[in-house]
Amino acid sequence: MRLQQFFKIGYRKALRHPPYVIAEAGVNHEGCMETARRLIDEACEAGADGIKFQTYRAATIASRHSPAYWDLTMEPTTSQFELFSKYDRFWKLEFEELKLHCDAAGIEFLSTPFDMESACFLNDLMDAFKISSSDITNKPFIEYLCGFGKPVILSTGASNLDEISEAVGWIDACGNPLALLHCILNYPTSEENANLGMIPSLRDAFPGRLIGYSDHTQPGDMRVLETAMLLGAVILEKHFTHDKFLPGNDHYHAMDRHDLMAFRQHTARISRMLGSFEKRALACEQPARANARRSLVAGVDIPAGKVLERSDLTWKRPASGISPRYLDNVVGKTAVRAIGEDELLSWELLR
Repeated sequence: MRLQQFFKIGYRKALRHPPYVIAEAGVNHEGCMETARRLIDEACEAGADGIKFQTYRAATIASRHSPAYWDLTMEPTTSQFELFSKYDRFWKLEFEELKLHCDAAGIEFLSTPFDMESACFLNDLMDAFKISSSDITNKPFIEYLCGFGKPVILSTGASNLDEISEAVGWIDACGNPLALLHCILNYPTSEENANLGMIPSLRDAFPGRLIGYSDHTQPGDMRVLETAMLLGAVILEKHFTHDKFLPGNDHYHAMDRHDLMAFRQHTARISRMLGSFEKRALACEQPARANARRSLVAGVDIPAGKVLERSDLTWKRPASGISPRYLDNVVGKTAVRAIGEDELLSWELLR
């Protein structure tokens, strides 16, 4: 299912489907088209619904004096400008080529724009815009992206509820369909800091919206994403790499195809267990309905013509007689014939 379909069916119906999984390739291609194509192929093979890149120029995203906000033991570059300068080699032609490769592979192409120029050419390549947590207070840019009239996915990392509400207000004023992703803007995020309880908090604060989760924890056994799904996240985004042991950048907290395959296998089982979201008796429960429920039964021998009293009756299995729910209707009726002790009552025996 594509993202546009998720937006059309709404939150409640989206819960009944497997989550939409975005493999966040970001700039883990490191400026190599061959690696970028490999990331697309491996994400598709592993079961991602979409793969998302990041589109920026270092000079327009960060000043030369912007300090790092990531774990310097994992990524030693101390300047945002310096780090972004390493990986800003892809632009319009490269992303057009990657879009074609995604189409051929059968996976949805996405990329987060970080400036107006990239947003313009990405608009021709995507069905929805992803807005980074870092831009949640960037009103002019949010309004510019909304001007394309497409669904918006907004990450909410490092944000308080009032800031999220403000951004939602700007987007609502433009009329764009909106999904909100819980996120912790910390690289990597410890499991103790994942705070997945904020997923239902977002759902309660913004009812009817698509709610998801953008994950920055170490992949491990992928239980963080599984838990997010069980808490109601219908869009899941996690950094993706072809080699988790590569140094720096976003490799160190990314999943690879093996992690994603295992996750998809686990969530397929979870989806089977979740089953219906409408409480009703199932076909497999019909024998239990017929035999494990109870009927009204004569607790003593009841002679013909006797007016039934409460003390004449009890209830036992199976449920092929009169249900105990009708006890008040049965008391006061007259036995048409003699009813033996332990005999199930039926309406034909009464008048």
